[in-house]
Amino acid sequence: MNSFQIKADLPVECSDHGVFAHVDHMEGKDLIKLKKDKSGQHHFIPLSWVSKVDDKVHIDRPGEQAMKEWTTTAKLPDTKQFDRKSVDKNSQPSAKSQERASNEGMRNASAKTAPSSSEQHR
Repeated sequence: MNSFQIKADLPVECSDHGVFAHVDHMEGKDLIKLKKDKSGQHHFIPLSWVSKVDDKVHIDRPGEQAMKEWTTTAKLPDTKQFDRKSVDKNSQPSAKSQERASNEGMRNASAKTAPSSSEQHR
């Protein structure tokens, strides 16, 4: 996506085909600053969300999701934060994370049971 295609006042259309904002301007090379909303707040979305630009800026997600993930400061959203929220709380940890926890537990247990140097010399 070329940021030079994104112009002030273009409507921003989400994947469910609703316009939910208008472009204020490009903020740097990776962020789009949106015009103030009804409460007077600017929002920012990353250029990476843009799927195409014609007479509108089309983004790759529904409006509701975009409004949950946009930022009010000129920084890229923390996508890991949103991924964590979407994980089912009842899901099982991955085998790799279970192995890491097991290894850490073994290190902690061996540290607690190993005799200190003063105990070894008695």
